[in-house]
Amino acid sequence: MTSRWVSYALSAFVLHATIAAIDPAAVNNPLQGDLADGAKGAGVVRAQILLGRAHFSCGEIDGTFGSNFQKALNAFQGERKLPVTGALDAATWSALHRDTAPALINYTIKAMDLKGPFAPTPAGMEAQAKLTYLGYDSPLEELGERFHSSPELLQALNPGANFEQAGQQLTVPNVHVVPRPRAGSIVVSKSESSVRAYDASGRLLAFFAATIGSEHDPLPIGEWKIKRVFHNPKFYYDATLFWNAKGSDKEVLPPGPNNPVGPVWIDLSREHYGIHGTPEPGKVGHASSHGCIRLTNWDALVLAAMVRPGTRATLKE
Repeated sequence: MTSRWVSYALSAFVLHATIAAIDPAAVNNPLQGDLADGAKGAGVVRAQILLGRAHFSCGEIDGTFGSNFQKALNAFQGERKLPVTGALDAATWSALHRDTAPALINYTIKAMDLKGPFAPTPAGMEAQAKLTYLGYDSPLEELGERFHSSPELLQALNPGANFEQAGQQLTVPNVHVVPRPRAGSIVVSKSESSVRAYDASGRLLAFFAATIGSEHDPLPIGEWKIKRVFHNPKFYYDATLFWNAKGSDKEVLPPGPNNPVGPVWIDLSREHYGIHGTPEPGKVGHASSHGCIRLTNWDALVLAAMVRPGTRATLKE
């Protein structure tokens, strides 16, 4: 594969905060009150899960009513012809509760979940290029990604659980969704920090919170097309293509979920630009990128299954 992909994250300093224990029964309870920006806890977890199952992804489920959740909520309210209040009100809960499946389900850690290999990702391109695979750091990170959650949320739902023990019973977000049909077009919005997928008639199929461009590497506004989708891509690093890199180093990084572009690269007709995953889902929507469009790994895989070569991609302010 010869494409040179320019999208490695400019890392904003974002850390997950420790989350207090969350009662699973409170998350599964459909009787919820109004919630607004800044809210935390069981009600927000429930809403994040239900929005994701309705194909309005706020990225990582973390139990916090923040900017990504606000974007997904606004998009859901607009698409459902509800007042776009920016709050979780009774009308919005009613629309979300048309999905009656439980928000949380039980899961038992299997021996296969612990197979790995697991190892911390080394700092620096040169060190990463020496590896054969950029896998998960730990079973907890892998399970967090599988259930679209921050590791801290899984710990809050399962206080005292051993995430490295086969047979351990867990309570996890029920993130199963029916696959979306093929998209006729996608729209990337810089102002909204989002990617929307539409069918051929213009009906909204899915919404994804995203990280889009930066001051130094702005989003290439215009009409483009999807050229191709690469699964399990290598990452071709060229320091001369990064404004903040020193020297002229070139490295080829191996594939894996902690590869700088995650498990999939959706190549755009604008050279060097694409839509892709990330090794740091908690930074989606909060950090900047080198001009490309970054989604969580799970959202990038969903979008990749919806597009084909030739799908129209509109990149706008």
